[in-house]
Amino acid sequence: MSDTSKIAVVTGAGGTLCSEMARNLAGQGYKVALLGRSMDKLQRVEAEIKQAGGTAISVAADVADEASVKAAHAVVSEAFGPCTVLINGAGGNQMDALTNTTEFDERELLDDGSVKGFFNLSMPVFQSVIDINTMGTVIPSFVFGRDMAAQKRGVIINIASMNSYRPLTKVGAYGMAKAGIANFTQWLAAYLAPAGVRVNAIAPGFFLNDRSRKIMFHEDGSHTPRAESIMGHTPQKRFGEAPELIGCMNWLISDEAAGFVTGIVVPVDGGFLASSGV
Repeated sequence: MSDTSKIAVVTGAGGTLCSEMARNLAGQGYKVALLGRSMDKLQRVEAEIKQAGGTAISVAADVADEASVKAAHAVVSEAFGPCTVLINGAGGNQMDALTNTTEFDERELLDDGSVKGFFNLSMPVFQSVIDINTMGTVIPSFVFGRDMAAQKRGVIINIASMNSYRPLTKVGAYGMAKAGIANFTQWLAAYLAPAGVRVNAIAPGFFLNDRSRKIMFHEDGSHTPRAESIMGHTPQKRFGEAPELIGCMNWLISDEAAGFVTGIVVPVDGGFLASSGV
């Protein structure tokens, strides 16, 4: 692949998983545009890439806002040219969108703070989680995918979840959104196939980041009940590490290795989906 065709856009590039993807792409010779809302995080990744001899720029963008993404597109196009690989990694959850119970409890109807169930959740926060995880994938695909369609080449990788396959307790908004990502990946893959653009998704199992560590570990380093439940359903009995996504990413972006692969969601999950826990 020529240098002019090795231009990658990574949204959510300041995060644990997507920063690893961005660094790996840069190491392969891609010019990498790092998109996200926190310039501090993006610039740390940019500095690491440049220190290793790669090429990267940080571009502030709210991926759920079309005007913001179009402005980012203009910056990327001016700096590097048209995108050929898009990693839609921006997303995430919010604590205020999570219940603290796994099933209905009559106390949640009292609204006294004793239980945070579905009926205590903030609907605007619930909506915001859906927006960042769904439209935050749709809009970058809409904006940067246009360049790919014009060039008749390109690869889009969306980031799905175990929630894409089955609902997990406590995370109704996030699960709903990630189930939508799997469906949208298939839809867009079929739609863009005549344009020579392949669209797939990676579904990480349980990988640790700054937010999930607080959920999975007590202050003394022991597992929380949530983490114990996950381990009970994960045959490999551990959490994933960010570098373990790279092989799947590199397979999917390779026209030589995966040129006939589009519209799939690949789980990288330590066997989670294979185990009922019983």
